[in-house]
Amino acid sequence: MDNPWKDISLDDYEKHMSLDSVKQLQTMNYMMKEQLEAYPVKTAMILGVAGGNGLEHISTEKYRTVYGVDINGEYLRAVSARFARLSGTLKCLEMDLIKASAILPKAELVIANLLIEYIGYEAFQRVILQAEPEYVSGAIQINTDNKKWVSDSPYYHAFDRLDEIHHQMEEGELLNVMKVIGYSEILRKEYALPNGKALVRLDFKK
Repeated sequence: MDNPWKDISLDDYEKHMSLDSVKQLQTMNYMMKEQLEAYPVKTAMILGVAGGNGLEHISTEKYRTVYGVDINGEYLRAVSARFARLSGTLKCLEMDLIKASAILPKAELVIANLLIEYIGYEAFQRVILQAEPEYVSGAIQINTDNKKWVSDSPYYHAFDRLDEIHHQMEEGELLNVMKVIGYSEILRKEYALPNGKALVRLDFKK
């Protein structure tokens, strides 16, 4: 069975994520700017790059190579078209990170915002061990109201099948998972969202 992310249109995804009642696209854009500027690195890998939200913050003076990884080829084609100015720096990789056969290049920084939920801890460990970054910066969603994890919107049903692959994240467990593979937490930052939700950014250093 195909991964559900292959069937979600980029238009539905971006319209849902940018609604005033959701505001995840805007929040992650701000977060991505911080993440890209935070560390003295020349290579980065963005897992679950989708339509390229936040890539406008890539400085070609700082970055030699940035990999944009996603399972949906249509998303990546949109990224290449939207960010043609980054053609010498940005390299798009179509890849299913859940599969052990996925082979990733090395990168000094790995960014994974709302991605670990959809591949699980074990696959994320495997990805990090392959890429061998010095820094990892990831964001997970927490529900402070104990309600469903996808916010209501006119596009809600576009995400119906995500329950098949969604893993509820626990902050403490993610810290343990990263510690096992040699990474220590160096930053925790929380970003409030509407509807009783929040994004928690956790950064790690090897």
